[in-house]
Amino acid sequence: MNCIIIIEMGTAAVRVFAFDLSGNLISSSKGHYPTFHEQPDHSEQDPEQMFITMLYILKNLLIEKIYPKKYTVTCICFGSSMHSLLAVDKDGIPLGNAITWADNRGKKEAADLKKSTLGEEIYKATGTPIHPMSSLIKIAWMKNHDPEKFKLAKKFMPIKTYIIQQLTGACVIDYSIASATGLMNIHDFTWDRAALEFAGITPEELPDLHPVFYSGVSLKKEYQRVLKLSPSVKILIGSSDGCLATLGAGVWENSMATITIEDSGAFRIIGDKIIEDPKQQIFNYLLTEKHIITGGPTSNGGVIFNWFAKQFGDFQKAFDIDQSMEMLIEEAAGVEVGSGGLIFLPFLHGERAPIWNPNSRGCYFGVNIRHERKHFIRATIEGILYEMYSIGRTLENHRHIETLSINGSFASIPFCTQIIADIFNKPVSTLSHADSIGKGAYLLSATEMGIYPSLEEASKTVTMHQTYLPNAENHQIYAQYFKVFESLITKVADEFDAISDLQERYSQ
Repeated sequence: MNCIIIIEMGTAAVRVFAFDLSGNLISSSKGHYPTFHEQPDHSEQDPEQMFITMLYILKNLLIEKIYPKKYTVTCICFGSSMHSLLAVDKDGIPLGNAITWADNRGKKEAADLKKSTLGEEIYKATGTPIHPMSSLIKIAWMKNHDPEKFKLAKKFMPIKTYIIQQLTGACVIDYSIASATGLMNIHDFTWDRAALEFAGITPEELPDLHPVFYSGVSLKKEYQRVLKLSPSVKILIGSSDGCLATLGAGVWENSMATITIEDSGAFRIIGDKIIEDPKQQIFNYLLTEKHIITGGPTSNGGVIFNWFAKQFGDFQKAFDIDQSMEMLIEEAAGVEVGSGGLIFLPFLHGERAPIWNPNSRGCYFGVNIRHERKHFIRATIEGILYEMYSIGRTLENHRHIETLSINGSFASIPFCTQIIADIFNKPVSTLSHADSIGKGAYLLSATEMGIYPSLEEASKTVTMHQTYLPNAENHQIYAQYFKVFESLITKVADEFDAISDLQERYSQ
């Protein structure tokens, strides 16, 4: 029996999946790695630790779960989070940690560029909003603030390219990941001249561009031996987590959209045309040359509730974050809709869509003497979902959307899914499979292998598990609170800048 292995390098963990050729999940495993925040706006990860964790999880899955069941690996496909950046020297050795999507150190470079006509030109060419998340801004920051490292760097690459290079020796990047760097022209599939000039680099300092179906690389012999894999195993460079999650959610009709909430979050649609937004509030990333994923990301998804659980969860017994989060959600379910008038702005990581303000910060508003811990729990969840709603409303300026699907960690929590249905006032369906990124990577691999004639046909095999219908009365209440939420964000914009400045000056 043959199987396909999916390796997904997420923000907090690597996940490895094994699917049979019919798309049934055989087994999966996960390993975590830390993120370092030396300053409030900095988010970094150790690339060597990420590679070793991936290798450990992959090897254990193969040895303990796949080979004993007599499966033969025929294909390995990669997925990963977007916007990471790693500088390496002439020998391919990292010149420090990888900078993640959540890093906002380049906010001045981004603000200056966004105000210029060049910024507008680059946004139209690349589809990536001008923001510190992008490789474009990270490289520009390094040029201005760390010139020694910038001079030593011979290649700039995302973490997925580094992992593939370690395994195969090839320095390659797929269109999907590349189109989220702010450096690729999504109209002609080349590195964009104007963006590269702004960053101060040449195409030779970036990985080689390839479509997501590219499989022209092979495992190094030492990894063939260590992992007991055949030299003929197909290595598919794959796509980004966002594009794979959209494919794995089966969102192929114009009236459908999908919400993903993992550590970060996003609201996405798929189409065959780039949607131009004069306000530069949405992204356009390539799944393939003909399929565009359009949407808006939040930097403050599941990672915010995870933060709340770590700070305020009940850890009197053994540390168990998952158990603590379940207890918190149970407590929040006993609170009325709207959290008794308590509103949470969830911007602990700054924010991307739709406000694209790296200086925004978290805030509880409306606290009164009757509020208890349970109100803060529910307000935290509602704040995360109000933010998703604000992104969804932005996308609805460009396309009529009737139904939603949800994937990621919040999809497994019925309490959260019902709140989404009520806030959006739309039916929300969960998927019959637990992980849409892994499923999307399987569908991509199976299409490349000829199991499906096209991605569109592959997406039709995605089935829904349960649909949550909106409660009209709850929607009316949420609509009133959302007006306050939306108004607050605008009114405290100056205070966001002020407190961010103070945090930079006085935080240890």
